[in-house]
Amino acid sequence: MYAAAMADDKPGPRRGRPGYDLDSLLAIAAEVFNERGYDGTSMDDLARRLGVTKAAIYHHVSGKEELLRLATGRALDGLDGAVRHASALDAPAIDRLEALVRGTIAVLEAELPCVTLLLRVRGNTQAERDALARRRDFDRIVADLVKEAERDGDIRPDVSPAVTARLLFGMVNSLTEWYRPPWRGNGWRGDGSPGDGSLADAVCAIAFDGLRV
Repeated sequence: MYAAAMADDKPGPRRGRPGYDLDSLLAIAAEVFNERGYDGTSMDDLARRLGVTKAAIYHHVSGKEELLRLATGRALDGLDGAVRHASALDAPAIDRLEALVRGTIAVLEAELPCVTLLLRVRGNTQAERDALARRRDFDRIVADLVKEAERDGDIRPDVSPAVTARLLFGMVNSLTEWYRPPWRGNGWRGDGSPGDGSLADAVCAIAFDGLRV
């Protein structure tokens, strides 16, 4: 979610065969990494999934670690955009926090393989360590928003802000384990089943309003 054009070494943008440009290459590479594990995936595995030669992949990237860096970077760039949008709102912290949750879910829906990969990195390579450092920056922003909302009296004070932040985004992150876009079948379809409304609406209703009627 490459024949001749990918082998062309002339200057200019690298396009690849339609459907296998760098963007789609990253999405499929992320899927394979998620299925087999990054360490368990070889360039041969990626070439077989794509139906191309390894040389065709090397036309776009220097190797497997660059694919990992670019794929996790795509997810992180999306999260950075969600942070910027929420931070720019002239609104109480609780509303900015909800906007950040909604923005994060939008990124997850749009870039599911890359977000899933980001949540599974363990720091075994420099690319993974860099991704984890950016994730920690995101976590700090969330924790600060929760603290601000607690000071405003909009979040219950009897739960640690750090715990609240972890629980809230733990729920958001868990979507990667079961959410499937409409074209992938099974899971949330966003068309009124399971339940009415969008995925973000459902998460925010549970997180901010609670289960009890």
